[in-house]
Amino acid sequence: MNNHTEASCLPEAQHIIITVFLCLIYTIGLLLNGFSLWVFIFRISKWNAGTVLQFNLAISDALAAPVTPLIATYFVNGNNWEFSDFLCKLKIALISAHFYGSIMFLALISIHRYVVVVQFKRSSPLKRKAFVKKLCFGVWCFLLVGAIVYGVLLPVTKEDGRKQCLSIHQSKLTDAYFVINFVLFVFGFLVPFTVSVVCYSCLARSVTKVNVNSLQGQAVKTKSLRMIGLCLVIFGICFLPLNVTRTIAVVITKYYPTECKLLVRVETAYYSSYVLAGINCCLDPLIYFFGSHSFNKAFQRSVKIQRGQQEIDNKTESETTGYSATRNAIYTISSEMVL
Repeated sequence: MNNHTEASCLPEAQHIIITVFLCLIYTIGLLLNGFSLWVFIFRISKWNAGTVLQFNLAISDALAAPVTPLIATYFVNGNNWEFSDFLCKLKIALISAHFYGSIMFLALISIHRYVVVVQFKRSSPLKRKAFVKKLCFGVWCFLLVGAIVYGVLLPVTKEDGRKQCLSIHQSKLTDAYFVINFVLFVFGFLVPFTVSVVCYSCLARSVTKVNVNSLQGQAVKTKSLRMIGLCLVIFGICFLPLNVTRTIAVVITKYYPTECKLLVRVETAYYSSYVLAGINCCLDPLIYFFGSHSFNKAFQRSVKIQRGQQEIDNKTESETTGYSATRNAIYTISSEMVL
């Protein structure tokens, strides 16, 4: 078996339910993240480093929505790409920036929270908005370069008379998919995931040691732990299955190209995990709403929830300015970590 063309498996159409859920989830994600971006831009006047990271996360979450109709059409047409080569490259660019941009910004948020909460007495560039802006710009440059490379290495090809775009059935690109997958799996997922787990583990240990007697302190502590759990759930449920199933698929394609039935099952699992990964777009806004005091206030103003708002604002302002040194930990968690 000296070439992949003769032994490769032909693409098969995916079940319509995958297409339906794909469109539904990414439509909801677009609405949620679109609203989040509107709140960030027009309703939050004072940004800090945490706000900058969350804003960039919202941008990365919204990137997949424009190409979702193209992907849905691709599935409905029996995995036949009827659009131009440029749109295929655009699809690859936006999808890669969406998934791995979200992963990187989630990892940066975990590092930022660790620095702000656990190392709150020490100075750090991650606490400075100007530095974080430059860091985010660097991440986007890295994602752009990666998108260009993927577009060049993964062009549209014809398989059994059907044009394929970003498909493991592109037999001429088997080696390219194999190498790119493991680069993405290690550096795009495994490293950021490990960093996030370490940071949130240290953060959870620090938060649980905080001794609070007031109801507000207990509420802040509970919210902090819930936010830690939410971020790790996003990594574990949304991104882990996607990267694992894709890795299995490229291994089968490269080393067991005649195992077509097995490859079809894995491919279905991969597209299902792709839909599951889209839930990330719907969960990330919960980080902004429940984890950011400024976003929460801006959201309530936007939907005109005014009941007791003035009293809450006055109480928050007085408590923020009146904290003593003995309550630095609680102050840091409530005013820095969750902003």
